[in-house]
Order: sequence, then C-alpha cells, then structure tokens
Amino acid sequence: MEERIEKLRKALNHHNYQYYVLSAPEISDFEYDTLMAELIQLEKEHPVFFDPNSPSQRVGNDSNQNFLQVKHKYPMLSLGNTYNEADIREFDQRVSKGLNAPYQYVCELKYDGASISLTYENGRLKYALTRGDGEQGDDVTNNVRTIKSIPLTLAGTGFPKQFEIRGEVFLPHKGFKQLNQERDEAGENLFANPRNAASGSLKIQNSALVAKRPLDCYLYYLLGEELPSDSHFENLQYGKAWGFKIPEENKICKNIDEVFAFITRWDKDRKDLPFDIDGIVIKVDSISQQRELGFTAKSPRWAISYKFKAEQAVTRLKGVDFQVGRTGAITPVANLEPVFLAGTTVKRASLHNADIISMLDLHLNDMVLVEKGGEIIPKIVGVKTEGRLPESERVRFISHCPECATELVRNEGEAAYYCPNEKGCPTQIKGKIVHFISRKAMNIDSLGEETIELLYSNQLIKNVADLYGLIKEQLLPLERMADKSASNIINSIQQSKSVPFERLLFGLGIRHVGATMAKNLAKAFGNMEALGRATYEELIQVEEIGDKIASSVLTYFSDTESINLLTKLKHHGLQFEMEKQELLSTKLAGLSIIASGKLQHFSREEIKSVIEANGGKAVSSISKLTDYLLAGENIGPNKLKKATDLGIPVITEEEFIKMLGS
Repeated sequence: MEERIEKLRKALNHHNYQYYVLSAPEISDFEYDTLMAELIQLEKEHPVFFDPNSPSQRVGNDSNQNFLQVKHKYPMLSLGNTYNEADIREFDQRVSKGLNAPYQYVCELKYDGASISLTYENGRLKYALTRGDGEQGDDVTNNVRTIKSIPLTLAGTGFPKQFEIRGEVFLPHKGFKQLNQERDEAGENLFANPRNAASGSLKIQNSALVAKRPLDCYLYYLLGEELPSDSHFENLQYGKAWGFKIPEENKICKNIDEVFAFITRWDKDRKDLPFDIDGIVIKVDSISQQRELGFTAKSPRWAISYKFKAEQAVTRLKGVDFQVGRTGAITPVANLEPVFLAGTTVKRASLHNADIISMLDLHLNDMVLVEKGGEIIPKIVGVKTEGRLPESERVRFISHCPECATELVRNEGEAAYYCPNEKGCPTQIKGKIVHFISRKAMNIDSLGEETIELLYSNQLIKNVADLYGLIKEQLLPLERMADKSASNIINSIQQSKSVPFERLLFGLGIRHVGATMAKNLAKAFGNMEALGRATYEELIQVEEIGDKIASSVLTYFSDTESINLLTKLKHHGLQFEMEKQELLSTKLAGLSIIASGKLQHFSREEIKSVIEANGGKAVSSISKLTDYLLAGENIGPNKLKKATDLGIPVITEEEFIKMLGS
C-alpha cells in the first residue's frame, strides 16, 4: 500500500508542477480529483504513511512574482471536491456528528473563474488579492479597481469597520466572445476558455489594458470580527445592500434532500446561464457552527463542492506521439481528428503511460471516447471496439528515447518509462534549463522555452551556468532578436543573481526536491556548502525530509558534474546562503506549538509569526511531538481530547503572552 501511496503522490506532484509552474496541464480536473480522492482515502486508512508534504496537504499556487505578495489575514483554503452523491451524504453525516445540533446549508453555484479576496476599511476598498498559495497572494488591487461590478466605496450603513469579502472574477459568455473577436481581428492568439481569460486578465501588468476586458465578479463569502449576522446567507444579503454583486441563485437548504434537488436543477439548467459554472458549493450556514467544525490542513470541514461530470465526445485516433519531459519521463499523446468538446476544438489528448495504452487496447484509427473535465487537457477514457478495422495496427509503447535513441528504463513500482541519458538527452537538458528560469525558481521572465531552444541549438548554452556568461552581442544574430529584447534578456539574467538561496536550490532541479523541500533544506543548513557536506542522518532530521529526498540530495552533491555546475554558479555571484533573519527572542526555542480556535489578540497568521519570531515552531496538527496547545474560543472538542490523551499542556492566550514576557 505504501507503494501505491507514493505513486499517487508522485503523480499529483507532477501534475501540480505542470499546472502551476509550467502552465501546461496534462490531465483534466476530473482525473486529478479522482487521483487526489484515492490518495486521501488511502492516507486515511493507513495513517502510518502520513507525510506532511503530501499533495493532499497542499493548496495549489497561482502566484505571479511580478506582483507584490501580501499575506492573507485568513488563509484561502481550497474546498474538497466530489463527483458523486455518496460523498455528499458522508459529508452531511460528518457535519451532523460534529455539531450534534440542528443546522442548515447554503447552496451556491461554483463559478469557473479566478478567486479574489477584497478587503474593505471604513467602507472603501483597501486591497485585492488573488488566492496565491493560500497563505499569501498577488496584490492586484489596481486591476480589480477596473471591474465595474466591484464597488470602490460601499453604499448604505452598518458595514464593519474592516472586513474581507471573497468571490470569483469571471468573463460572461458574451464578453468572452467579444474579447476573442477583438483578438482575432488584431491577429492575436485566442483564449481557450473564459476561465483562462479571466485569470490571465488579472495578471496583466498594465491596468489600463485590464479595463478593456469585460470582467465581472460575484461575491460569495464575508469574513471579519464584526459581521452583522451569524448566518452566512444573511451576511451576503447585507453585502448586497452595501453594493456588492451577490448571486441570486444562492439558496437555503434545510436538509440534504433539498441540496440534491438544487444540484439536479443546476446540472440541467447550467447550459442556460450567461457564464460558466463547473459545480455546486455546499456550506453550513451558521458562522458559529462553521467555527465549531473547523478546518483540516487543506480545506474547511463545513463546506464541500460537487463538480459536474465532464463532457465527452467520440472521434478517431490518428496516431500517437511520445514526448520527453525534464526528468526523462516519456508521455504518450494521442493525435485526434478534430472534435468540438466543452467549448473548444480538441486535436490532442493525454494517454499518460504504457499501462493506460495497454488497458485501453488502443489501435490506430480506433473510434475513441474523449473526456475534457474542467476545460483543460482532454484524455481518452474508452474505445468503441465495434468500429475497429481488421487491419488496424495496435499502438505500442516505444522502447527507445525519441530524442536521443537511448533505451528506456522503467523503475520498479513506477508507471512511467524514463530515458536514463539525463546528461546527454537534449530535451532533458533544455527542460532543466526551462525549470531553472521558471517563475517559482529564478524567475528570469525575459527568457522562455522558445528562446532556450534557440540558445541551445546555436550552442550558446549547455547548462544553466552558461546563461550567466552570455553577452548581448551573442544574442543579436539570433532569429527574431532585436536590440531591446537582447538587452532585456541580459538584464533579467543579471537580476536573477539576487534571487534567494532557497529558490536557487529549487531551480537546480534536484530529484524529488520541490519548492517546499528546498525552503526546508535552506533553512536547516543555511548555505550550499553546509548542505553539500550534510550526512544522511542530518538530512532526515530536517522537517518533512525522508529517505527518498535525503538519498537524492546525497546523489546530487556526490556527482562531479553537479559540483562543477555549482562552482560556476557561485563564481557568477548567485546566492549560496540563506538571508539572516533576526529573532525577537529565544523564549520559545525548541517548542512546537499549535494554536486553535478564535484568539483575541492575534489573527491566524499573526500567531504563527509570533511563535516563529520567538524561536518556536508553529505546527498545524497535534502529535506526541507537540509541546503546547494554545486554545482560543470555540476550539474543537476533538483537538482538546487528543491533547489530553497525549498529555499535551493546554494553555490560554494570556498564558502564552506571559511566556513571551509581554
């Protein structure tokens, strides 16, 4: 079972990277959520394999480093997703058991756009943030001010002095059609769907251009210390009076049967809406009951989203291409006769791996069933064998790399075939460089995949260190390279030398070392030299670092070519050391503290910062390693019981402040 859990984690981490870092998703929402649901269930059934770095504990990231990053006062967590009635009934049973009191739900449409958080002070818009990684988001206030349905100054009276309201920025069908028509007339690439257009519009640097986009926004969630009502539904009605665009479709549901009636209605009627939705959101109405139910590390226990089934179409399989990824993994991609599906024309679909091809028993010219959940990358989910031609050739997985002709290998327990020629396969080499310049790593935004291809094919670069030896005169003779473009590239490369150590570490592409692991390693060892000297025993003592990552780090730093690369990067002046952060005190040194419930003097983020600034470790779950449970108002009884069972001291906010001496 451990093998299956690790396989799922690896697959989900890969797809997170494709979606959030490369903006090149490979699978549909439905398949991603199916994999995630299986992982969550297996981790629940086998808690011995718990890993705090599992993708099940993670909230996705949409941050753009060109915008100022601002911490959310209240984390923007994602909702648990389901596609079936049984999961909704189980959710209802958990709510009933957790509350042991009467309750009701609010059902809302799940808008397919870009999440936004708006903060108001004294009736005026202060700032607007994207969801980002859930803990902090991009400050897109200037862009949001251009959306006419969002009030800059509130109407009426009675609103809190400070509060937050969240919603979804989207493009109505009419506006999307208009926008694509204008782009077509201007000779620009068309947007694939309204969601991509809305999300992309929020990230435009020039707000004057954003103002030309026909964006709209529905608001659906109020947060604050002085909300007018304990009812979520009533708070939204107050919001409507203050000038917010609140959805008319929201409905109070007294029981789970009314919830299913709401789902059934909108699964049918959604095609008549002037905008896209991809499901229904179900929330417990009472704010106090929401607090009582609390949160998991990833999502609220008082809400869930039901996602509609993906649309399907039938078309013919023309052929299969095999692509090589940065890590050497080989991905088969189906070439299809064009078919219109979920608002776009589909010509290609993912086949994932050799096992999927074998399971489908694919033959060339087969009529295949294609599914496209969430309007991302479609996949083949079935074959209509009754239409198969007798002479049709079976699709077979390749045996050698299509780029360098090296024989492929398949590691035990893994689904993917790999090209082992890591240092000689051109596609892998270029893929590592593209990873290095990506937004989450070195953020060299003037470079892109096409430019890397151009630099590599002209033998100007063979590895990431070569980027820092480039001069403008080498770039000017390249195809489509103007003087300004060349200058921008050189400047961006030079500016990346100030990127923090932990992001450089992530950019190196050490196997299994993601962005979070890179931060943990950087924090633990402080600099590249100390990390390179670290032993296996020292590595596994680092938070969330296990055998696989520790072994991978040791392998990287024992490789001669890796050491030579690091020597060159250090010579070019990149950051090989963590920035020093002074502590306010060491009064909490060595202590692991979890805070739960509503605190009087600290927000959720503030208490974490205070604990860490005084030398402690802010943890999100109770274990035998926890030293204190800081209990606020409305703390969940389960946490108190677990702390008592484990013998963990429970302290009040006042006692915590006394520990700090202030």
